[in-house]
Amino acid sequence: MTYSSGDKQVEILLIEDNPGDVDLARVALRTSQIPNRLHGVADGEAALAFLSHEEPYTDVPRPDLILLDLNLPLMDGREVLQRIKSDPKFQAIPVIIFTSSASEADIRQSYQLHANCYLTKPLKLEDFLEVIQSIEAFWLTRVQLPPKGN
Repeated sequence: MTYSSGDKQVEILLIEDNPGDVDLARVALRTSQIPNRLHGVADGEAALAFLSHEEPYTDVPRPDLILLDLNLPLMDGREVLQRIKSDPKFQAIPVIIFTSSASEADIRQSYQLHANCYLTKPLKLEDFLEVIQSIEAFWLTRVQLPPKGN
């Protein structure tokens, strides 16, 4: 996304049930050169409610980018991905799988379901922060994100 002073902040939806990972992502993105706002939901059902502006998410913005964990309560991340990418209202939103799974089957299935990127969460704190910063360096500064509202 080519950023200019007239642009608003990038809205990021993090679908993650681990509060520690949410906090680490928030800390890493706080230092971003691109203004951004991280919204977090802890399960797949809440993610779809967020995207559809259902209660209690009636006033949330449309995300420009989604970070999705695969292992979620209530609704698996694979099903969330399938629903996002099969809905014309949401399918243009880039979805980055950000999960602890390095399974070849998970990687293959995620790309078959049209994930835009697959990243495995590192175990070490420094590496975790570095991966989040690499997401920012690529997805928020180099990539042309879809225009808002599309």
